[in-house]
Amino acid sequence: MPKYPKSLREKIKDRIKLFVKNPFDPILNNHPLKGKLAEYRSINIGGDYRAIFFEPERGVAVFVDVGTHSKLYRS
Repeated sequence: MPKYPKSLREKIKDRIKLFVKNPFDPILNNHPLKGKLAEYRSINIGGDYRAIFFEPERGVAVFVDVGTHSKLYRS
């Protein structure tokens, strides 16, 4: 994981744990992306931070990036 502030690293860990328990918990706002990122989904980490992942098979999630909304969704 890149060098994020400790508080953000803890938030990421907490959200991933929540995702494992319930990927569609409303707090996560798990949703499919559109356009170039249509094969990915996103969850809310907190504030402006999101995590992007894809599902190569049912029940398996591969997280590929964490960052701010503007960093992740640049055109």
